[in-house]
Amino acid sequence: MDDFPFGFNSAVDLGRKWTQHELTTYNVTISPLPPAKFFLDPDPSFEHIDPAILGSLDYDNRIFPSIDVTRFLYSLHPAIKPTRQGFLVDFAAATLTFLGFEEDRGLVVSRLPFASGESHAVVRTDACLLNPYLNFALLVVIVDEILTGDTDAEPRVIAAAIAAFQFNNRNRKGLGLRPLDTMTIPCIKMTGTRPTFYLVPVTEALSRAITRGEHPAAQTRALRCRTAATTHAKRLSIGMEDIEYRKLALKRFLAFKALAKSHWERVFGGVEKV
Repeated sequence: MDDFPFGFNSAVDLGRKWTQHELTTYNVTISPLPPAKFFLDPDPSFEHIDPAILGSLDYDNRIFPSIDVTRFLYSLHPAIKPTRQGFLVDFAAATLTFLGFEEDRGLVVSRLPFASGESHAVVRTDACLLNPYLNFALLVVIVDEILTGDTDAEPRVIAAAIAAFQFNNRNRKGLGLRPLDTMTIPCIKMTGTRPTFYLVPVTEALSRAITRGEHPAAQTRALRCRTAATTHAKRLSIGMEDIEYRKLALKRFLAFKALAKSHWERVFGGVEKV
């Protein structure tokens, strides 16, 4: 068959083989939502964020007020016009760390592969938020490969979410916990320094169908929220080099952190709390 179901080919990163064709084959749709309907709070407080983060990227003779601000801005600068893909991955990971995604015993890990299906096939993430104590994936990040012209990484987002679900259930079994029937995996896609946010509900039925190369009857509906510039409509490629867009994007990251945490808490309650 022409599809690339997880578990059938261990020689390649299966997530990179996913296209819109696989989304149609496995009955996955992605519905756009505006921020007001996607986030719990689309306008979170920015007061605890150091205002220096919104300063110029002109580093000449500048002394930043903290190492956190320094790391964030120094990773942003090469990500604006990257000469290698790694700059974008490093910036995505630095953003999660700077905004406190590692709170509540989380750990940001770059370039983490998930084993999928019944063989040694993998789906690679560009960054992932893990609970290292339970070894569970809480959030995955995929970066558009803009240097190669591949700016349609959305199917890889879905593939990574499914692989994260499989990874979590495999580890739950190892801990003697009941596997999950369903879990919503929060995901972020970075196109340059422009984030798009997703909620991907993955079920055991979908995971099993993909592993077997079957075509699920039930539809999976993921949700998407883009971070579009509000004042530079003609500059579709604008990113966080623009201070106003940077503030908007960072607020969206904060809003997504609260939304993602609400989904983690539904799964990891009681003794399994993250």
